[in-house]
Amino acid sequence: MASDAVESTYVQIKDMEVRGAGRIARAAVSALKDYCNKGRFRSTAEFYEGLFAAGDRLKSARPTAVSLPNAVNYVLVAARRNQTKGGPARDSVRAIKGVCDDFLASSLRATKTIGEYGAKRIKDGDVVLTHCNSEAVTAVLVKAHEMGKKFEVYATETRPRFQGRITASVLAKKGLDVSLIPDSAARVYMRKVDMVVVGADAIAANGAVINKIGTSQVALAAHESRARFYVAAESYKLSPSTMTGELVEIEHRSPLEVVPKAWLLANAKVKVKNPAFDVTPPEYIDLIITERGLFPPQGVILLMKELYDEPRPA
Repeated sequence: MASDAVESTYVQIKDMEVRGAGRIARAAVSALKDYCNKGRFRSTAEFYEGLFAAGDRLKSARPTAVSLPNAVNYVLVAARRNQTKGGPARDSVRAIKGVCDDFLASSLRATKTIGEYGAKRIKDGDVVLTHCNSEAVTAVLVKAHEMGKKFEVYATETRPRFQGRITASVLAKKGLDVSLIPDSAARVYMRKVDMVVVGADAIAANGAVINKIGTSQVALAAHESRARFYVAAESYKLSPSTMTGELVEIEHRSPLEVVPKAWLLANAKVKVKNPAFDVTPPEYIDLIITERGLFPPQGVILLMKELYDEPRPA
């Protein structure tokens, strides 16, 4: 039986109480660790049966954030290997807890390393625009500021959930020069922008980036203005299924995130669409910054093959 933390984490991820691909990944793995800590297992088989069920439950919370299944699969792949060894349940529990701890530590290290790599691309006097809220992007901007570089940041609001307000607030508290702008003003300010830095919820084998809705429009405006466009993302956001031709599913969320219920009732014939993500084509992307190095979008397939050279559990 899965722990209460698994179900509560599922709900928190699904309802976007936990936001950001990196945070989602760590929350899911933390829930699996909680299952290990709090479960009472009569046998090794019972432990693994519950672990795989918990993993499947967590993976179903959000369809687009590839970090979620990749993080869970990191644990489940190790579990399947360990399962073949047999032995008492307590040994399996201890082993899987170690795997969870490894992922959590590596995730935090990845964010720090991306910050260090990305900060080197920012120069004194630059104007940087970002969209949505990304730990990796925040790490890049804060690290550049800590290095003593003087630059300005524009953060879009990122409707309809306004994640950009979180970004602006965090950066301002760190001492950065930041302005919050409406999404629709991105093209107006793009003429002043030297570079755009965004995160990613998924990266496809062809280098296309799936990120918060509005990212592709920002990328188009940057391409038009010849502003550099960088993506800061941990390698576990690569989508291995796209190597075999599968598409990343784009999540559509409730219309109540866009308009209030009263408006919907008063305008029952109006369809309200609310896609949570869009796809930025690789030709609009200059570099993808990962903890394993910087890659042109056409080069991520090499990293993907290196990381996912064996089948992953469904």
